[in-house]
Amino acid sequence: MKIAILDDYQNAVSQLKCFDLIKDYDVKVLNKSYTTVKDLVSEIKDVQILVLIRERTKIDDELLSLLPNLKLISQTGKISNHLDLAACTKHRVAVSEGIGSPIAPAELTWMLIMNATRKVPQAIEAMKKGEWQTNIGSTIHGKMIGIWGYGKIGQMIAQYAKAFGAKVQIWGSENSRQKAIEDGFHSTNSKEEFFSTSDVITLHIRLNEQTKGIVKFEDLKLMQHDAIIVNTSRAELIEENALSKALSQKKPTYAALDVYDSEPIYDKNNEFLTNPNVICTPHLGYVEENSYELYFSKAFENIVNFIEGNPINIANLEVLD
Repeated sequence: MKIAILDDYQNAVSQLKCFDLIKDYDVKVLNKSYTTVKDLVSEIKDVQILVLIRERTKIDDELLSLLPNLKLISQTGKISNHLDLAACTKHRVAVSEGIGSPIAPAELTWMLIMNATRKVPQAIEAMKKGEWQTNIGSTIHGKMIGIWGYGKIGQMIAQYAKAFGAKVQIWGSENSRQKAIEDGFHSTNSKEEFFSTSDVITLHIRLNEQTKGIVKFEDLKLMQHDAIIVNTSRAELIEENALSKALSQKKPTYAALDVYDSEPIYDKNNEFLTNPNVICTPHLGYVEENSYELYFSKAFENIVNFIEGNPINIANLEVLD
């Protein structure tokens, strides 16, 4: 079996302990993303198994039609909008799902909240230029942290905020808000109240057709002048161009981002990278050693089971008939 692992930017996967599960197979690791389908196909046209690192590669009918040997796609984490499951089924390609953990993205989110509130990155950049104490941030203690989405990650953020002496309020589905109340947190009565009274808003909503563009410019402009919007979930949750417009009007003034409409970003003149009030990280939410071991061990186990004739965690079982 020929296996290809896509988009391993850091060349980290082959260094993982769990790589031993597939090291005896013919494995090709691609360390960059390809901008055209033609270029990608030229690298993987003979492979029978693809390993996807989250949503870094779009899997659609066009790509699948050019990969006649492909039998299995092993997804790290859960399937999302990047993968057309119906197209996979049409081309008789099985898709195995993996598992995930909220720990790494929750920790990164809290780190971004802390850095944005205290304005640490700006202070570091000034110091590198030979300047001293050029700005002043503020503490988390006493701030109102607004969390949209009270799933596993949102719940961890709420506990972090509580530990730091911050106040917490939740917006989201009726079930999310009820769960938050049961856990002792406040749920706002309206989305307008949520946006207008939060010092920090962090998004933790699953992206789907119903949630795409769910955060509107009209929502953002309700935020306080010195408030912070944090997005480590999906860029598409925010209406196209709404964040750029809101930041230009300083409603809110500050943002901390780990996700973008188009990734990866190599343009150093990107509007968010050049905005001194925006902290940007290169989609690091789940990118850390422990998460990689967890994600890839399951992805590789799914591959081994498939090769040995015992497919598990298959999302489109009909292709096995």
